Amino acid sequence: MVQQNALGERRTSVDAVFDFLYGEILSLNLRPGDKISEAEIAAKFGVSRQPVRDAFSRLANLDLLLIRPQRATEVKRFSTREITKSRFVRAAVEKEVLLRAALNCDAQGAASLDAAIAAQEKSIEDRNVEGFGALDYEFHKTLCAIAEAEFAFDVITTEKSKVDRLCMLGLSKEDRMPELVADHRAIADAIKAHDAETAIKAGMLHLSRLDATIERISAINASYFEPSED
Repeated sequence: MVQQNALGERRTSVDAVFDFLYGEILSLNLRPGDKISEAEIAAKFGVSRQPVRDAFSRLANLDLLLIRPQRATEVKRFSTREITKSRFVRAAVEKEVLLRAALNCDAQGAASLDAAIAAQEKSIEDRNVEGFGALDYEFHKTLCAIAEAEFAFDVITTEKSKVDRLCMLGLSKEDRMPELVADHRAIADAIKAHDAETAIKAGMLHLSRLDATIERISAINASYFEPSED
């Protein structure tokens, strides 16, 4: 089944199922360890099992689903090892992006950073957690564009998606949005001042904000994490 929206983009049943489940997992309506049924999802969307199976496969490739033959598919639990690996890769890429952005930032780039910060501040006023998450992605995409390294955003997106659920837990349980916007503002100010060292320092501090969230969630909801991998 193929649908066509107002922009003429083709959306398949696989896309529809994927988008729905992706949103449910990232918003934590489906939590780590929750089981989901291929048959139930197929019935919900009025499609055969094949597009559901394909959507499940895409989600598994993002480390969001655990598919086990002859056993129920479940939402992937957090893996401490994978979180560490993801953050290592992202930090390495972001350092290079921030270095290049500080060197390349012009008036247009500065204006785009100012607009991004203003949008995030509006999101705080509206207490729009979901909207803030989207703006967070846009901010990092803007940095990559200023750095003339748009391809880096693909890597950042892949690695970021692996910890987004933790970020959402942090945003919903603790009112962290003002702190994160302050981080973004510090990064933007350093980029506009062509101060790569300060930009990188602010960027690494920003990434470290997740540490306390991981510790808190693992203490309160140990079942959200895979068993010890030591």
